[in-house]
Amino acid sequence: MHDISRSTSIFERAKQVIPGGVNSPVRAFRAVGGNPLFMQRAKGPFLYDEDGHEYVDMINSWGPMILGHAHPVVEEAVKAALAFSPSFGAPTAREVEMAELICSLVPSVEKVRMVNSGTEATMSAVRVARGFTGRDKIVKMEGCYHGHGDSFLIAAGSGALTFGTPDSPGVTKGTARDTLLAPFNDLEAIEDIVEENKGQVAAIILEPVVGNMGCVAPQAGYLQGLRSLCDRHNIVLIFDEVMTGFRLAPGGAQELYGVTPDMTTLGKIIGGGLPVGAYGGRKEIMDFVSPAGPVYQAGTLSGNPLAMAAGMAMLKYLQAHPEVYQHIDRMTTTLVQGLAQQVKEAGVKATINQVGSMFTLFFTDKHVIDFETAKTVDTQKFAAYFQAMLQQGIYLAPSQYEAMFISAAIDEKLISRILDASRHALATLG
Repeated sequence: MHDISRSTSIFERAKQVIPGGVNSPVRAFRAVGGNPLFMQRAKGPFLYDEDGHEYVDMINSWGPMILGHAHPVVEEAVKAALAFSPSFGAPTAREVEMAELICSLVPSVEKVRMVNSGTEATMSAVRVARGFTGRDKIVKMEGCYHGHGDSFLIAAGSGALTFGTPDSPGVTKGTARDTLLAPFNDLEAIEDIVEENKGQVAAIILEPVVGNMGCVAPQAGYLQGLRSLCDRHNIVLIFDEVMTGFRLAPGGAQELYGVTPDMTTLGKIIGGGLPVGAYGGRKEIMDFVSPAGPVYQAGTLSGNPLAMAAGMAMLKYLQAHPEVYQHIDRMTTTLVQGLAQQVKEAGVKATINQVGSMFTLFFTDKHVIDFETAKTVDTQKFAAYFQAMLQQGIYLAPSQYEAMFISAAIDEKLISRILDASRHALATLG
């Protein structure tokens, strides 16, 4: 067992001053057991905890470290920007340059507004969609996570055609009544919901490739069907590409699948690891945002110069080096194929979903296509696998219901190291 005495000590201190000892719930390791590790530094493909242990990082800050940690191009950009002040509270040229770059890369975005987090982006996009359409209701998919905005913290209730119920204290029943739920990958169900609420639905929002019930891909024709449905009913189609934007392709999942939404939310990679978010879309929709239009949204630190510098450096590097996408996709495929073979040889009930450099090893023999099939996983088996991998220096997402992300810093040698660790971990599951 690793000596994690320093992490444990820090966690005990944290619990006295931070709810649950962490600033985001999944970090608490509740789903996998034990105490969380507190990280001290990171470089390239590695994390280093407060006790000095090295780990191969398989989550990369939940996606944005696509080039690996502390990439020199990003570091130098942030250092240069810092010399001019970390914040102005006034417009800067970098914000315009970032907006121009996003508009040039993302098919759906003609205008974009910078914010400070993915949650801010999705909350704002839904508000704008409501203002633009004059309607109140939205449709979200079971298992898709769009941040902690009130409209998104809604459980499934008794079925796809029922109103949602609040999934967290503090979310009002009135808010829940305006959020309708549908199963992911079920076009017929969502068509029924829209028909039942004809003329009342402002927006349909979804992760085009889900990352928050594990990695789940859209089935053939699903995204195209949603696009057609929204066109027929004048509904704003919103792709939440906070995870997938600039990771699956320069233009995100919408480029990969050839389906253009009306609005897109972004985050993660566009900040190069710094806190950032954005929402954008068709010009006529975005012109409803204040001060151009009546829908109010503001933020003191929006367009922060450090985040803009980091994001610009990251996006320009990816634009200049398209081979990054080929590399991370190839490394992920090699890893996934190796894991699939190991699972088969070990006789473990498991299946793997992969889209590009995103993947999830699900401990179930079901093909995971939606939230119901995702819930068939053996979470105890995943927890045991997680801990066995951690002891061998592989840092996985500390939840079965999360995607993992490969960075460009991962090479064949590290893939072999991960697979060696996995072989031993699977052998411990019995």
